[in-house]
Amino acid sequence: MRVAIISDIHANLEALDKALEIIAQKNIDELICLGDLVGYGASPNECIDLVKRHTNGVLLGNHDQAAIDLKQADYFNTYARQAAYWTNAALTEEHTQYLRSLPYTHVDTEFTFVHSSPYEPEEWHYVFTIRDASQNFGHFKTAVCFIGHSHVPGIFCEDQRTKEIKKGLRYLINVGSIGQPRDGDWRLSFGIFDSDSWSFETVRSEYDVDSAADKIVQAGLPRFLAERLYNGV
Repeated sequence: MRVAIISDIHANLEALDKALEIIAQKNIDELICLGDLVGYGASPNECIDLVKRHTNGVLLGNHDQAAIDLKQADYFNTYARQAAYWTNAALTEEHTQYLRSLPYTHVDTEFTFVHSSPYEPEEWHYVFTIRDASQNFGHFKTAVCFIGHSHVPGIFCEDQRTKEIKKGLRYLINVGSIGQPRDGDWRLSFGIFDSDSWSFETVRSEYDVDSAADKIVQAGLPRFLAERLYNGV
């Protein structure tokens, strides 16, 4: 089975459109979204519609939570907080209720899916380093746990040494961000796991970043949120 995993769309319709176009060409059996459908970008309703239509499972992200519960935005920086308030006002009632329905985690026979970390997923911990990752392996039982949240793609093995995917080892895999990468590469990022060949591919692609950035400015959101899309930060 081939599973595509997307995360951190952040209301970037242009990036999501491109990702779905690629996924449609990749012979995918299942598509899972790890959350943060909204926040930062200017197309929250459109992105929620597409995610609902195309995915087999969707999780709650911290920006999704903040958009429907503004007291959660108190913990955000100025730009993220402004975006959360804008998104709260922009969301339709249907989409607000949809975000309220989303779970923190999803587990099947082979994989665990969570937005931030398997340890206390509702607390939105970040996993940046192998040390961060090592503290999480005791909190999921499957061979692989997929995460997002940091917007930085990466593979962490439980043995703290292995970089490639091997059957018999356990992994925490960050699939990166569709709508706002932060690893210095502005191109969208998502992952594809093939459970038959036991292999993982990180997919990167350019998209219409000019349109996404222009929509942010035209919506009255902070210009910084448009400018950062060009730099992958």
